[in-house]
Amino acid sequence: MKTSMKPPMKAGQTRQRILDAAAAWFRHKGLAFTSMADLAKFIGVKTSSLYYHFESKDALIEETLRIGIELVHNEVLEAVESLGPGATHRERIRAAILAHVRTILGDNDYSSANIINYSHAPVNVRQKNREVRAAYGRYWASLLEAAQRDGAIAKDMDLSIVRLLLIGALNWTVEWYSPKGEAPPEEIADQCSRMFFDGVGPGAASSKAQSAEPKAKSARG
Repeated sequence: MKTSMKPPMKAGQTRQRILDAAAAWFRHKGLAFTSMADLAKFIGVKTSSLYYHFESKDALIEETLRIGIELVHNEVLEAVESLGPGATHRERIRAAILAHVRTILGDNDYSSANIINYSHAPVNVRQKNREVRAAYGRYWASLLEAAQRDGAIAKDMDLSIVRLLLIGALNWTVEWYSPKGEAPPEEIADQCSRMFFDGVGPGAASSKAQSAEPKAKSARG
């Protein structure tokens, strides 16, 4: 007699489904309102299956947040390096801004889940996630340091403060952005880049006024 039973999922497929579901729930519902039982029911597996792949909810949160940072890091790195060594610092930083915004506002739930839930995660999870965040921060620091060396950023600017303010502003877009009522990520990136390099006064240059800016010395700064 024929049955309609589906073939069992492989372990790797089940693990990925758990992570995808967790990222979506953490993004849209938050850590406090997501239980392992909720996720198991949503995926269609037993709760014990979740604990087979992740020893605790903290372990699941840690992995989800780690993926979120690594995804945005990889997207930013790829976007900047695709410009080649002849790109200006404005072009490189604008590309990094756009890649960051596109990643956290797009269909990828992981990066938004990280931004929204990091401060609510258990202390041990935050401590482990700081290592991944620090690596991403160092990449941004390299972009800014190269721009400052070549005169695209004022010599007396504290780049640690600059980096924290810039990334903080970009991350905050997850709180206010709506694809139906806001400008597309490309326009947000243009506006952020103009504010970063030119300010917001009436004399601020348009995004096309880039010819006088020093070229970057290498693709990695």
